[in-house]
Amino acid sequence: MRDFARSDSAAVQSQLDRLAALSVPQGRLGLETIRELLDRLGNPHRSLPPVFHVAGTNGKGSVCAFLRAMLEADGKRVHVTTSPHLVRYNERIRVAGELIADERLAELLAEVLDAGSDLDPSFFEVTIAAAFTEFARVPADACVIEVGLGGRFDATNVLEKPVACGIAALGIDHERFLLAPEAGTPQIPLARIAFEKAGIAKTGSSLVTLSYPEVPTLEIERAAMTKGAPLAMQGREWSTAASATALHYADRHGELTLPRPALPGAHQVENAALAIAMLRYQDYVDISRDAIADGIRVARWPARLQRLAPGPLTGDRIVWLDGGHNPSAGAILGEHFAGDRLHLVIGMIKGKDPDAIVGPLKDSIASLTVVPVPGHEWQGAEAFGPNARAVDDVRSALALLPADGLPVLVSGSLYLAGEVLRLNDEIPD
Repeated sequence: MRDFARSDSAAVQSQLDRLAALSVPQGRLGLETIRELLDRLGNPHRSLPPVFHVAGTNGKGSVCAFLRAMLEADGKRVHVTTSPHLVRYNERIRVAGELIADERLAELLAEVLDAGSDLDPSFFEVTIAAAFTEFARVPADACVIEVGLGGRFDATNVLEKPVACGIAALGIDHERFLLAPEAGTPQIPLARIAFEKAGIAKTGSSLVTLSYPEVPTLEIERAAMTKGAPLAMQGREWSTAASATALHYADRHGELTLPRPALPGAHQVENAALAIAMLRYQDYVDISRDAIADGIRVARWPARLQRLAPGPLTGDRIVWLDGGHNPSAGAILGEHFAGDRLHLVIGMIKGKDPDAIVGPLKDSIASLTVVPVPGHEWQGAEAFGPNARAVDDVRSALALLPADGLPVLVSGSLYLAGEVLRLNDEIPD
């Protein structure tokens, strides 16, 4: 599986080609390589502005989007690194509010790749080293860092003292990596997922979480106690509820009545509340209530229940885009579209479970069209049942749908979502 974008900049493309040649030695786990690479770069991770570190199976990117929006609404300069990118690699590194420029990106990647040429680093290790190197050089008020995969062995986990660590929703995903047999780890799958995510806990840094079933909760409590991380869990230290027009939040500091998130989906209430709790359970970055409210209103996160604008791909049709690909994401889609009829256009990477998305939507699906995932091996139409039809690409899939006024949902992969955004001229900025 490849995770690389193409670039119109020849200088950037030459570095992306070098990135594409990287591979992780089979079975390699641990943070030794990223630590050695960062050491050669001057240990930039030790010179970052205050860091908010976010893990989770689903929702961590949305939590990062809310954090960024709230901090920027307060006038703060914010560095952000998230993954994956949708269209351009530059999306992974946002420097003081702006996506990194091509010229600087090419220089930065060359510097990091040259420094680690004999270390055999992974794509993600190089990306994180590049982001941290730039973030240490450019003044800012805060950093928002999204975990790439898991937490315990994720390259971002070299961070030594974030001001707050957050864990969003938990679910089963990336089983080959996160559920690989290992002595001394939990045997129950969701407990193991919680164990991996809670690996980001740090001594003295608040660990702020949603609420979970008993078994994963025990793993998170154990991690917080072992690391000496003050735990602030939803339903205990803080709470949230939503009405038709407002988000209600309460903790030891008092109560807030705020607007509902602009991001669609009932689950975004909890993601926004987790971002609020992370801001309020730390003492390094001040933020006003008005900035929190403004951030909730303006936060955007592409390809997560995004209604596409009229454009060259969608025309005037109502088209929703969501990169969800696991059971937790499918459950959110099923809840959001419950009672509606829609045409589902889906592309899933080989190895992902088609029923994760199709199952929760089964009562809503008027037609099911399967398309390739650009640049990846994908599930064929036969994996989706007898009523699925195969089409060569998403443009053809939309063109073949009847003009019956029903909305369309394109889902199944963030890589497919990136292609849809590119085709509809909605490039993330």
